[in-house]
Amino acid sequence: MTDSILSKAATMEIPINSNGDSRTAEEDSLEQGAQIGGSLDEIVGTLPVAMDLQQVMVSGPNLNETSIVSGGYGGAAEGIIPTSSIKDIRSKSRGITPSHSAASRIANQPGHYPAPSMHHSNSNPSMMSEEATRGVAVEKFDSMKKWSINTYKCTKQMFSERFGRGTKTVDLELEAQIDVLRETKMKYERILRLARELTNHFYNMVQTQQALGDTFADLSQKSPELQDEFGYNAETQRLLCKNGETLLGAINFFVSSINTLVNKTMEDTLMTIKMYEIARLEFDAYRADLEELSVGPRDAAAMVRMEIAQQQYQIQKDKYERLHSDVSIKLKFLEENKVKVMHKQLLLFHNAVSAYFAGNQQQLEQTLRQFNVKLKPPGSDKPSWLEEQ
Repeated sequence: MTDSILSKAATMEIPINSNGDSRTAEEDSLEQGAQIGGSLDEIVGTLPVAMDLQQVMVSGPNLNETSIVSGGYGGAAEGIIPTSSIKDIRSKSRGITPSHSAASRIANQPGHYPAPSMHHSNSNPSMMSEEATRGVAVEKFDSMKKWSINTYKCTKQMFSERFGRGTKTVDLELEAQIDVLRETKMKYERILRLARELTNHFYNMVQTQQALGDTFADLSQKSPELQDEFGYNAETQRLLCKNGETLLGAINFFVSSINTLVNKTMEDTLMTIKMYEIARLEFDAYRADLEELSVGPRDAAAMVRMEIAQQQYQIQKDKYERLHSDVSIKLKFLEENKVKVMHKQLLLFHNAVSAYFAGNQQQLEQTLRQFNVKLKPPGSDKPSWLEEQ
């Protein structure tokens, strides 16, 4: 009885694995892990080079979830060793991280080419658009910077001139001509305004004469005892209306010519004068800046600033001289054109008005032919029947 109990106890203390070996579970587990690791190397080495590692992991068993059970069917839980820990141990011994060990062996195979990356081709248009946008922004910033500096210098120069602390470049002869032109333009604008008022009043008078002549003609048909008297007055009003329309044509031609002279020719010259005055102010501003730098220190930085100021001063000087010449030429041609135009228009106005109030219809028509004034037929200002539809 005692011998049987001792033999059972000895049998229980010696674990027996499935192969009948008397080795411990830990030694058995380590050996099986080594065998599995070796088999993994053989499997990975025999895979085709072009096969992707992801396809192998999808098609094959999930090695991270498999485990090696040592001992018999009723063995203890301590004998379960995950294969992932075995691969981690082998990878660390080789200097490769566990997650990339198999992928690194495949990538190092001869003839293996990595997949082309599309990131560069996709980001290239966006990089170009960003560079273009950045270039436009830099250009706008530079233009704004130049405008701000120029405005500051011109404003400083303007206040210096106004308070008597700055010097101003003045051409007395040219300034006198500019003042005369501005005064002449104001007077010609008054002539133009009065001539337009005369045209409106005279047009109303002609319309009244026409209506009065129509009324006289109607009454001459309805009043037999006053037929002759109404008829004479109707003919007189119709003649005055016809001569009035001829005079209106002459006055309209006069107004159109004065309007062209004042609002186009003179205005164009005055626009050039405004550009000249702005150039003069900029020239004096950069000249004052250069003079201020010339009396300052002569270190390296100051010499660089002085050289830049000298270049800007020369640019403004060339611009000022060019506009000065343009203004002188335009003033000269404007004076000649004004004399020529006003001589013709004043003679036309005088002859037309004199012939109208003298009742000389032939002289009035001859005056218009002399100055090539073409009268519009009555009702030409009204739209045609087709245009009304």
